[in-house]
Amino acid sequence: MIIRYARLSLLFDPKVMQAELALPGDQWQAHFNTSYYQGSWTVLALRSPGGNHTNITPDLMADTNFRDTSFMQHFPSVSRLISDLHCPVMAVRFLKLEAGAVIRQHRDNELAFEKGEARLHFPVITNPQVMFYIEDERVLLQEGESWYINANLPHRVSNEGAIDRIHLVIDCKVNDWLAGIINGSDKISFREEHKKNELPQIIRELRLQNTAVSNKLAAELEQQPGDFVTGNDTAI
Repeated sequence: MIIRYARLSLLFDPKVMQAELALPGDQWQAHFNTSYYQGSWTVLALRSPGGNHTNITPDLMADTNFRDTSFMQHFPSVSRLISDLHCPVMAVRFLKLEAGAVIRQHRDNELAFEKGEARLHFPVITNPQVMFYIEDERVLLQEGESWYINANLPHRVSNEGAIDRIHLVIDCKVNDWLAGIINGSDKISFREEHKKNELPQIIRELRLQNTAVSNKLAAELEQQPGDFVTGNDTAI
């Protein structure tokens, strides 16, 4: 089983963080994945490889020394939140998706709890017209909540509201403490993972059922690329 998303018990005050966001607008930098989005998607790096505030690339898979940037001093609420995370913290960034902007469906390769790294989202400013999808399921991330998002799965977002959406995004190494926080979530969604070498048997069993649904699923599985196929969502 893999975890698709989980709402966490980590608390923060979005109003305090909103007040601290009164930095000059020209400090935000355009997101580096320009092929992923339309409109304005910008980044403010509070912790980065080497502590350089102009380095907005997380570079998570490398053996990198993450340090606070000069911007971190303006956000004591973020520093307090990080001190409550009893796990190794890597990149820390604000991500702003301006009104009308769209992030196309994409995957952040290997960035998942099961791979040893977890991306945490803390919605600071949002609105009901933000459409955040993991695979094809819309997930409502509301101000003041905290979420683990499996970024290794296909995900997309559009801001169809009239105000900008800003999330604090923190990338962490998974340890026993963080595993306990994520697995203990009050709202969590799982997906069963099937290895590719199990796929022929699964397809044969579906074909033997010989129903419209089983045949349709078998046909879809026969077209699946990659090292695994997934199915059987379970949300709690």
